[in-house]
Amino acid sequence: MTGKKSDKPVLLSGGNPQIAKGYGDGPVKAYIAAMPGWKSDVGRRLDALIEEIVPDVHKAVKWNSPLYGIEGDGWFLSYHCFAKYIKLSFFRGTSLDPVPPVASRTAETRYLHIHEGEALDEDLLAGWIRQASRLPGERM
Repeated sequence: MTGKKSDKPVLLSGGNPQIAKGYGDGPVKAYIAAMPGWKSDVGRRLDALIEEIVPDVHKAVKWNSPLYGIEGDGWFLSYHCFAKYIKLSFFRGTSLDPVPPVASRTAETRYLHIHEGEALDEDLLAGWIRQASRLPGERM
């Protein structure tokens, strides 16, 4: 045993990576790289899709979750790893058409749960991302 500490991020409850708060692409890429198993591939695809649809997107990691937003207008989307799924959060989800399927305790927020082996409906996601990026963002 070397007693050397691992450089890998700690995985919190449900396998969510513990990544230091930070702004920009670097912390988000570190979070995605630390997502366990199949979730990392989904994280890379979500990040690429968001960048493709919203080229001027601003990124951060806060509360161990990547956030995506428009500079000066707040955050429109986030995701978080749980043991059996990734929870994609749309902060103004009740304003999207169609409304994402999972309700939240927060009045306007709606979720999409992505499970292992499920095909991403990229057309639907693209529509939600496009719509969400045009709505007033959440200030956090």
